Amino acid sequence: MQNQDRLRIWTEQGNVTISQLFFSYYKKINVKDEEAILLLHLIAYGEGGNRFPTPQNLVERTHFNENKVVTILQRLVQKGFVQIEQHVTDEGVRYEYYAFHHLWNLLLDVVEQEENSVDDQLLKAEEGDIYKLFEQEFGRLLSPMEYETIGMWFDQDHHSTSLIRLALKEAVLSQKLSLRYIDRILFEWKKKNIKTVEAAEKQSSNFRQAIPVQKEPEQANTSKVPFYNWLEERE
Repeated sequence: MQNQDRLRIWTEQGNVTISQLFFSYYKKINVKDEEAILLLHLIAYGEGGNRFPTPQNLVERTHFNENKVVTILQRLVQKGFVQIEQHVTDEGVRYEYYAFHHLWNLLLDVVEQEENSVDDQLLKAEEGDIYKLFEQEFGRLLSPMEYETIGMWFDQDHHSTSLIRLALKEAVLSQKLSLRYIDRILFEWKKKNIKTVEAAEKQSSNFRQAIPVQKEPEQANTSKVPFYNWLEERE
């Protein structure tokens, strides 16, 4: 079930209070103040059991006269904030009621857009940190070509910032600090459908456990930890 359908059903069943959501965002969906007042009264009437209040009902609850109420109602219908729908009971009685499907969908769209905007800002900040981290590890500013390469990891290969961080760490530990080497690591992870830090770390751990620890001849007590040479990866 789509989020919009779920919200519509919940509100129609009275399981969701929409007032806070409405007050927060009605300006962004171009609902005027006087339209907002009438909308809230329509919703309140519906929650009270009267789903098709008359203009006179609305006059009794507002400072609007009947002509003003009718004008605003017409505008709400024209703008799609309110729909007049029909229903037939089991006894065959037909009745009309005010529905607000499009209004809820518009509000939900605004909320989702704001959430996506926040997510995009966080992602851009994380990507900016990656460039700084590379410059810190390389001990110098990145060249335009290097910036472009890292940008392709994000935009074309869709690698996560956490996976790129891990690939950089792998290159540092292997003492093979170059973008070519890191690019190969990311390429192999993508080829093996490795998309998470946990899966990448597991593969590296399994590799290191599979190779016996080598000892330097002149320093028998010093262990040399094996690292994967990603540039020699073969099919």
